[in-house]
Amino acid sequence: MNSIKVLDVTLRDGGCVNDFNFGQVYMEQILAAQEASGVDVIEMGYIDEVKGSTSGRTQYLNEQVITECLLKHKKPGVTYVAMMDYGKFNVDNLKPCTKNSIDGLRVAFHKKNMHDIIPLGRKIIEKGYKLFIQPMITLRYTDAELLELIDLVNKELPDASGFYIVDSFGEMRPNDMNRALNLVDHNLIPSMLLGFHSHNNLQMSYSNACAMLQFPTNRDLMLDSSIMGMGKGAGNLNTELLLEHLNLFYGKNYKISPLLEVIDKVINQLHSEFYWGYAPEYYLSSANHCTPSYASHFYNKHMLPIDQVGELLSMIDESKKISFDKNYAEELWRSYNESKQVDDSSVVFELKTVFAGKRVLLVAPGKSIASYKEKIDEIIKEEDIVSIGLNLTDSFDVDYMMTTRQDVYDSSVAVGKKVITTSNVSKGARGKVKILNYKNWIEISDGRTHDSSSVITLNLLKACGVKDILLAGFDGFMVNINENYSDPNLRRPVSVEQVERRNAYYKRFIGEVAASGVKITFVTPSKYE
Repeated sequence: MNSIKVLDVTLRDGGCVNDFNFGQVYMEQILAAQEASGVDVIEMGYIDEVKGSTSGRTQYLNEQVITECLLKHKKPGVTYVAMMDYGKFNVDNLKPCTKNSIDGLRVAFHKKNMHDIIPLGRKIIEKGYKLFIQPMITLRYTDAELLELIDLVNKELPDASGFYIVDSFGEMRPNDMNRALNLVDHNLIPSMLLGFHSHNNLQMSYSNACAMLQFPTNRDLMLDSSIMGMGKGAGNLNTELLLEHLNLFYGKNYKISPLLEVIDKVINQLHSEFYWGYAPEYYLSSANHCTPSYASHFYNKHMLPIDQVGELLSMIDESKKISFDKNYAEELWRSYNESKQVDDSSVVFELKTVFAGKRVLLVAPGKSIASYKEKIDEIIKEEDIVSIGLNLTDSFDVDYMMTTRQDVYDSSVAVGKKVITTSNVSKGARGKVKILNYKNWIEISDGRTHDSSSVITLNLLKACGVKDILLAGFDGFMVNINENYSDPNLRRPVSVEQVERRNAYYKRFIGEVAASGVKITFVTPSKYE
């Protein structure tokens, strides 16, 4: 090979983790570390005319915002680029390239748009920018389709600066790398750089990068990476690991210390708030050849065991796998769970009898129940109280355990507790189990399916005519996962957006229950009051 270059994508791909909200201070610190490390190309972020901002974020309104925010003093020898998704930015509005602007644009597109990027790419080049061609999910191209795209680029965009193999879903294995590398290298014009962008769902980013470095070619190569692997889902190839490898075996002289320092000062803080890295759901997304957004969406509901999440992913229509469709995901989730139906009329009749003339105490697994245990225990012992634990693993002697989680269901049945559950968890009663028909008790609002134990139980109590409900452990959500549950095993990473959305929803929902004529009393402090 002639040369090896590294393109750091932290500010762009890393921004997918925190909705690009780095803030100006962090943006500058990350950029300074990238420049000090000696990486060859720095991706500043996205340009997007609809979602872009003018400050504080690395999803920019246009390329001029990048100059104003971060490129007052460009480092000589570094190439600064931005990415645009096809259809998200009108290149007619792109100002001509200058010494103070970004140097290049990376255009990402789906297979269906391969012909459309030719005139767009021509305009970018004519305005003086380097053009990098990014065919997303390259593995989805047949040999014939990839050859068609390469032929288009060779004939229509021969002065483009680079052509990429893009492993969008982190599903490529060594045999896939070999196929793509041989096909592209053999047919792409020799003067054009060949790049590789990976995601780490199968933990193959590093080995695939090494495979590319060992590939016998005379053309220039470029590898994408991010600091501490920061990126959507399972993340990306780690820049600090790649640079060390290149220093050891390819005679490079990259500086690792600036990256380790920014990890310590900035990236670790982001990682604690916005998790990325390997998780079983991302393996399942790669195994099912779909965007990891589906896996995150289903898994973050924290209801189905991981094997059923995999089953759901296998049911995604082929036409829907490439781009996440939230409405489709919700419909699939509901249909999957609603398919497991039971006649619960006798169960509801029996529970109406149990609840008649009683106050009902619901004990959720919020962290507050530990410090309020004595008070909760006293209420449980009152004669006019029926107590129900919601996905509870703590030692409260409740009358019933209501659960929408397979793990809690299994453990509760095993120790002989009276259990209320839904038909998507169990259709066959074991022991002291009462099964509700899932479809009858969920709520659908704002395009989302709300099927938590809290929603289902409150809907059940309203239907049974309960007029006095006490709530314990309904603390509300916080970004710090250590503050959300009394049982550490229930902890799951949550984003700021998820926290705000969930808290707003439950406050509204509980308020609507109260407005229907039900007395609601909070036994422990709550964000829903």
